[in-house]
Amino acid sequence: MLVPPLNGTIIHHENVASRFVPSRLVDVWLPEGIDKKSKESLPVIYMQDGEMMFRYPESLFAGSDYFWDVDKAITRLVKNNEIRPPIVVAVASALDRSHENWQKDARRAEYMPQKPVEENLKSRMQSGEVRPTDIGGIEEEGYVISSDNYLKFLVDELKPFIDKTYPTLTGQVDTFIMGSSMGGLISAYAVAEYSEVYGGAACLSSAWTAMDGATSEWHNDVIVEWLSSHWPTAGRNRVYFDYGTKELDAKYEPGQKKMDDALSKHGFVEGKDWVTRRFVGAGHGPKDWRERVHIPLRFLLGID
Repeated sequence: MLVPPLNGTIIHHENVASRFVPSRLVDVWLPEGIDKKSKESLPVIYMQDGEMMFRYPESLFAGSDYFWDVDKAITRLVKNNEIRPPIVVAVASALDRSHENWQKDARRAEYMPQKPVEENLKSRMQSGEVRPTDIGGIEEEGYVISSDNYLKFLVDELKPFIDKTYPTLTGQVDTFIMGSSMGGLISAYAVAEYSEVYGGAACLSSAWTAMDGATSEWHNDVIVEWLSSHWPTAGRNRVYFDYGTKELDAKYEPGQKKMDDALSKHGFVEGKDWVTRRFVGAGHGPKDWRERVHIPLRFLLGID
């Protein structure tokens, strides 16, 4: 399969080390005409599941159609004068490079919002349903939730490195976070936990309903309820949500409606502070997100 050339420039940072999480690949994409020494500073989008963002021969999914093609979407929007050009920081998930852990424990542990789950699970510890681990976390279904450490990596380690290395606009108003499925959950959680860092988030196909029955009792309601009571005050943060009507996305509407109600109660004005879109016929995969990624990009980076 021929791989179309990237629009702009991609810089690979292999095995980025952290005190908080395992090392991983971070790809940084610069728009056409921008390099490390450029005098023009740009907004930044941090994207989850970074291995799915760009097509290049060494990519984990090279030879497949498992990509968002974010570079192409941004380039089109910039050329049409629809958005401000951003720098994209594509953070790879905690995958086994052999694909064996794809969509399994390592990724789920980092993307599952930690505080709402821990608070709920701790109340069940007396019954023996869950147990504390020797590293101070909560173990559920064989993995230890580590999303608080993952966010520390993004905020305390990766962002300072990116701001030091590239021509970025460093303020909250120009810093965004985006993801799909459980990457949507962690992006929403990031805004709730670090509203002073992230000015906006795009959460595509947020996985409000569990992928298996064992965790559904809290995965659908407890996370939304926690976010509802910990969401920032309206006026400083913008958030985009969407979902389809097929595959896993068909289960997400009830949770999304609860989240929409919570945003409204917090004073978020639909169409201004927040947008939720329903895509009839859309499923749960990179092709679906690729076809509509221009919409959240316009919402976060649009030129008035």
